[in-house]
Amino acid sequence: MPAQSGICHLLDHPVLDSARWRPVLDVVTKRLLTPVGLRSLAPGHADYKAKYYGDLRSRDAAYHQGTVWAWLIGPYLDARHKVFPREREQDRQLLEGFVNHLHESGIGSISEVFDAVEPFTPRGCVAQAWSVAEVLRCWANTAPAEK
Repeated sequence: MPAQSGICHLLDHPVLDSARWRPVLDVVTKRLLTPVGLRSLAPGHADYKAKYYGDLRSRDAAYHQGTVWAWLIGPYLDARHKVFPREREQDRQLLEGFVNHLHESGIGSISEVFDAVEPFTPRGCVAQAWSVAEVLRCWANTAPAEK
């Protein structure tokens, strides 16, 4: 399902009719969005794993089965901007969970992945470049316009 958020923004000529963007975004928002990125699978799915922990086999089994990926906030906010182009302030508020995260785990950085349930425990690499890059890009893109 995270790929659905990308459908609305990745191409100059999107493959999904614009009339369907909002319903898709609504599902992604309701089922996948967390304060620290998007879940890789929605709760309720038979293969959903709420936590990313344990031995290598357990972690591998959870990696794309619910685990939250921080970098997916970028494609999500890009899609959201296509649907709600005048809501940059609300988009920026969706990044607040990352501001709080900067004081835990790898201080001053953003983790690779998080558990899919509260308290969204950071997991994986403590300083993941693509997580940092997407959050910084979104932070810059949602900055208030200069007067």
